[in-house]
Formats: sequence, structure tokens, C-alpha cells
Amino acid sequence: NSGVMSLLRPLLLDVVPTIQQTAALALGRLANYNDALAEAVVKGNVLPHLVCSLSEQNRFYKKAAAFVLRAVGKHSPQLAQAIVQCGALEMLVICLEDFDPGVKEAASWAIGYIARHNSELSQAVVDAGAVPLLVLCIQEPEIALKRIAASTLSDISKHSPELAQTVVDAGAIAHLAQMILNPDAKLKRQVLSALSQIAKHSVDLAELVVEAEIFPVVLTCLKDSDEYVKKNGATLIREIAKHTPELSQLIVNAGGVAAVIDCIGSCSGTVRLPGIMMLGYVAAHSENLSMAVIVSKGIPPLCACLVEEQEDHIKAAAAWALGQVGRHTPEHARAVAVANVLPVLLALYMDTHSSEDLQTKASIFTKRALKNILQKCTYLPALEPLLHDAPPNIMKHIVGQFSKVLPHDSKARRLFVTTGGLKKVQEIKAEPGSLLQEYINTINNCYPEEIVR
Repeated sequence: NSGVMSLLRPLLLDVVPTIQQTAALALGRLANYNDALAEAVVKGNVLPHLVCSLSEQNRFYKKAAAFVLRAVGKHSPQLAQAIVQCGALEMLVICLEDFDPGVKEAASWAIGYIARHNSELSQAVVDAGAVPLLVLCIQEPEIALKRIAASTLSDISKHSPELAQTVVDAGAIAHLAQMILNPDAKLKRQVLSALSQIAKHSVDLAELVVEAEIFPVVLTCLKDSDEYVKKNGATLIREIAKHTPELSQLIVNAGGVAAVIDCIGSCSGTVRLPGIMMLGYVAAHSENLSMAVIVSKGIPPLCACLVEEQEDHIKAAAAWALGQVGRHTPEHARAVAVANVLPVLLALYMDTHSSEDLQTKASIFTKRALKNILQKCTYLPALEPLLHDAPPNIMKHIVGQFSKVLPHDSKARRLFVTTGGLKKVQEIKAEPGSLLQEYINTINNCYPEEIVR
């Protein structure tokens, strides 16, 4: 407001180097504050000054100039585009080859902030030749430089399979995979994130990541003391598992399912989410893989997530995963039912169903999970308590299962009378001619007239 911008700009070209650097730092800090100030820096025509002096100045100035570019570029794609248009990318890429690690770090940071916005900007970074130099940076001894270079590779890879492929072609995977065991937690976070962003796009890319022998090494990350290392490790395993049954099987063979289940049991909140999703993806692929989740005792921790977690999207993910585990055969459904999951799912469905927003994710996923499990479940003791609480749209699936089992099982028929199940069925109001009414008739036909009366 006091007009400082226009006073700082000429100082960027001052004869005294320390004045230049200090002016650049001041501009960087202003631009860092919010997007309005960053726009003022762009409109104040500061960028061309910075760029033209980037090449010939000393390392302190280069760091300060890269800081200004990063501070401007981080706010929005439009501001990042302004940096690309003034020719700064080429200068930043030259800085990646600088002798001083601090200059490389500052340049890598600014490039990452440009690349993270969208695939066009990321492509501009690739076209400027940044990727091979970033791969060299992750091999440097300085931890801070490794971290930021890995983070930038992650930001480039995330947008599309093509961009991820350019990172792979530069030989990044092998170097990233070697750093999974690095003691530095912040570096591990970035490395796992970069590998996830590569693996998520396609089967081929996921297979390339797996071929770098990340299993069983990556499983140690699930026991890490750092929450983000845990989360990013689970995310990487999830991104690989989702593609094919073969990749999921490979993870099972490496002990990945058991490790993820332990991880879900030992943490809470959003850290659990990728692990929950991973179990759902594995279980979805086939009966055998779903059995692997059951045998590894995956159902109790998933059920615990339904009960303990506050956030809707975590509950929804847990409901979805349980639905994937239970939807294959009566045996799978029974394993879920025996763990007392059905009443919890039903309570959650009733709870979310009664909320204002009827189409909440939790409501949709919980309903689908209930339906998936109920349509396979022939374990009647777990179904019976639900007869008392279920709303009509769920009730028809429950009564439907009874109508399938009771005609062929005399012991179950006797129990159904003594526990009051048959009485409850008589109380259900069903539309004449509806599917529910048919199911009720089928059940009633199993018994003599006087018992039904």
C-alpha cells in the first residue's frame, strides 16, 4: 500500500550485490504472503529483471531470485504461467546444474511449485529439460536437495501417464527405490509419494515400480514412527494393488496385506485411509485375494474404523472395503457377518440416511456394502437381529436371504420360530405383489398354517 514494490524494483539492479539480494528477498517474502501481492510483483514487471540477472550473478542472488519465483508461482496456475512466459524456467533449469547445492535446491523448489498446478505447466518443465537434472539432484549427498528433488519429481509425475513416463525414462525409479530405507523421514515421505504418483497411472508403470524391488522393503515404512511415512507407504501399496489381481497377489505373497492390517490397527484418522482402500482393492479382485484379507484378520480393524472414526469419508471407505470382502461367496459373507459387522453397517446407514444430505458418500457406500454382503450371506444368526431395525429398502435383502435358506434347513426353521423371527416377519408391511411380499410368502409356506397364524 505504501508503494514499496516500485521502490524495490530498481534495487534489483543496484551495483552493490548485498542490496540486490536483500531486495530480492523482500520481494519474495511479499509475494509469498498471498496471491494479490504475488500478482503485484508480476504486474510491477519485476520478473524480467530477476531473470536477466539470474545467469550472471553470485549464488546468494540466485537463491534469492529462485525464492521470488517460487513465492510467485505457488499461488495459482496463472501466476506460474507468468513465470514460464518470462523465460524463467530455462534459467531455473540452468541453476539445477549450479555448483552450489543451495542454488540447486532453490531452483528445484521453484520448478516443483510450477509443475504441481496442472499437466500443461508440468509439460513446460519437462520440455525445459528439468527431469534428467532432477534425477541427478536426488543422487547428491545433501539431504535437503534430495528431498526437494524427489518432491518435484512427484509433482511432475502426478498429472498423466505420459509425464510419469518421462520421469521413468530418466531413470528415476531405481534411485528413488534405493532411498526407501533412508533414515530421514521427510525424504522417505517424498520418495514414497513420487513412487506412488508414478505407479498410480497404469499397470505398466506400476510393474516398473515393483521391478525396482521395493517389496518387502516398503513394508518397513508401515511401521515408521512418522505418520506421513506410514500414510505414503500405504498409498504406494494401494496404487500398485488396485491395477490387477497379479499385482495384488504379489503384495499378498510379500506379506503386504498383514502389514497393512497391522498399520490400520496401530494408527487413526486419515493415516488409515490408504490402507483401508488397499484392502478393499485387493479383496475386490478375486475370491482368493478376498480370503487372504479374511485369513490375515483384516475384518476386525476395518469394523473398528466404522465405529471409531468420526469422518464420513473414512467410514465410507471402511464400509466399501468390507463390502468388497464379503461380496464373493456365502463363506466370505459369513466371515464378515460373524465379526458382527452387519449391525454396525446398518446403524451407520440409518444414521447417515437420516442426515440432511441423503446422498452422502457414507450413505451410498454403506447401502452398497450391506447389499453386497446380504445377497451372499446365508448365516442366519447374524441376519436375524437386523429384522428388527432395517428400513424397507434393506429389509427386502434380509428377508430374501431367509426365504432362500429356510425351505432347505429344518433346524433353522425351528430356531426362526423360537427366536421370534417368524413373528417379526408377520409384522412387516409389504406392498401386495412386491418382491418383499413374495419373500414373506415363501417363508410362510415353510410352516403349517396355525404356526403362521
